[in-house]
Amino acid sequence: MKFATKHLILAGMLATIGFTASAQPQNPPAGAPQGQSMGERFHFGRDPAQMQKHREERMAERMDTFKRALQVTPAQEGAWNAWSAVMRPTPHQRPDQAEMLRMTTPERIDRMRAMRNAHIAEQDRKADATKTFYASLSVEQKRVFDTASMKFMGRGMGEHGGRHGSRHGG
Repeated sequence: MKFATKHLILAGMLATIGFTASAQPQNPPAGAPQGQSMGERFHFGRDPAQMQKHREERMAERMDTFKRALQVTPAQEGAWNAWSAVMRPTPHQRPDQAEMLRMTTPERIDRMRAMRNAHIAEQDRKADATKTFYASLSVEQKRVFDTASMKFMGRGMGEHGGRHGSRHGG
């Protein structure tokens, strides 16, 4: 009995030491950049124009794949071109921080409201274009479109569909 107890205690101590050692912060490799923000590390120091170009290339690839999946006919090509032009990503418009600092609180509220309204108008424009394009599709194409749009809507939301999973009824 004493022998087994000693072994269990020793095994527990070794496991604790192992976990403690693995939890220690690792030193970064020599020459690794220090003090970068998460965005700088994630984007590997690329400039915004380069990132915008990368986003546009990825969007073009996804749209090409989607077009093949839909099997767009020559008669639907015009509707596809109109819809895909509207769906192109727009550059991010962030407020100028220096300008925002000079504004009073009511001015900032009005500026943010105007930006929000512009964003909503852009979403409405894309929704209307999608409805128009959707109306030009066959029954089978609509099924493919519906399946693809549900995947897009769920992207980044977890398997339960909501930001917080099933904890909040999502």
